[in-house]
Amino acid sequence: MKTYLQPNKENWDHILQRPALDHSQLENTVAGVLQEIKAEGDAAVLRYTEKFDGVRPEHMLVTSEEIDRARKSLDPELKAAIQQAAQNIERFHASQHQEPQVVETMPGVSCWRKSVGIEKVGLYIPGGTAPLFSTVLMLGIPARLAGCREIVLCSPPTHQGGIHPAIIYTADLVGITKIFKIGGVQAIGAMAYGTESVPQVYKIFGPGNQYVTAAKQLVNKAGLPIDMPAGPSEVLVCADETADPEYVAADLLSQAEHGTDSQVVLIGFTEQFIQDVREAIDRQLEVLPRAEIARAALDNSAAMVVTERQEALEMINFYAPEHLILSLKQVDEFAEGVINAGSVFLGNYTPESVGDYASGTNHTLPTNGFARSYSGVSLDAFVKKITFQRLSPEGLRRLGPTVEAMAAAEELEAHKQAVSIRLRKLTN
Repeated sequence: MKTYLQPNKENWDHILQRPALDHSQLENTVAGVLQEIKAEGDAAVLRYTEKFDGVRPEHMLVTSEEIDRARKSLDPELKAAIQQAAQNIERFHASQHQEPQVVETMPGVSCWRKSVGIEKVGLYIPGGTAPLFSTVLMLGIPARLAGCREIVLCSPPTHQGGIHPAIIYTADLVGITKIFKIGGVQAIGAMAYGTESVPQVYKIFGPGNQYVTAAKQLVNKAGLPIDMPAGPSEVLVCADETADPEYVAADLLSQAEHGTDSQVVLIGFTEQFIQDVREAIDRQLEVLPRAEIARAALDNSAAMVVTERQEALEMINFYAPEHLILSLKQVDEFAEGVINAGSVFLGNYTPESVGDYASGTNHTLPTNGFARSYSGVSLDAFVKKITFQRLSPEGLRRLGPTVEAMAAAEELEAHKQAVSIRLRKLTN
């Protein structure tokens, strides 16, 4: 992690540059796999599962017996933790539901908007170096609350041919309708195109490695919606003298351990504080099982010393972090100025980990600067908004002439006649 003292604004772009991700070399390989899955269905999925995951499952769909085994095998303490997290996530996302509001735009003209769940959605859950059963909660709960009729989940099989029991248990808990032992590009292709076993879906959600990311981007280019542009995990911590260096170091490492291409950024106000955090990082790294991954991520990372809070705020909004931790005095006042961030964690007792797992907010967030224009996943991500309108005869009499005049000006005579015919019959 490099340290920069009072960096000039013109250097921010270079200092805060994300790790370069070049998917162009992957695209031909990924596109070829997708094409074979589209053409051959299950046969191609099984072939690539055997090639990439080293196993050929006897059946791709997780059976009720496997669900029962997962439920029985999981540690009771972990099950209780998952249930508590599920309750908080459900409570927060349920609050996002909006009842249709009928608006009378003028007498006799009523308009409203209704949220309707996307009928079929696909969830991708990584299961490689870390089986992300927490992501099942973050995607499965809002999908169910939104009213999605079919929720398909894909996760890569282990070398034994199954899926981690925590993923299966969590999927069953939140109401996933179909769970498949399929990972990587083949999972994205199966959900995008449909196979003999896997239903075709209308939108795909979930994180993944560079191959999964490339596959999502390619099917998105072809017209299938995905949750958002995704990249490696990142966190920015802005901390002053009221923060505990040990807490800050732990927060930085909690993101650095995600992957070698993750990035962490620290903004402090004195050189001494930055040094204290660096020393705490070194101590904590000694006991981390994923220390080598974290060290590689720290090579992509930066610490900066600034003197003014306003400069720190400008730097935050320039970087647009996926996760933003503010360990500052008068933190609420400072946070009012944040306009570019995926999710914000306020104060010394709000580690980013709580949002990853159990506070209730969603951990599927925009990375790589996309927080400037994208929101994290919410209930809205799983619905489409359909507008409705109804006119009474009096409403058409009042509004009709406006539509006739505008249609005539645009030289769309049939549009005008659709109104004029009705008005004539109402007059007779």
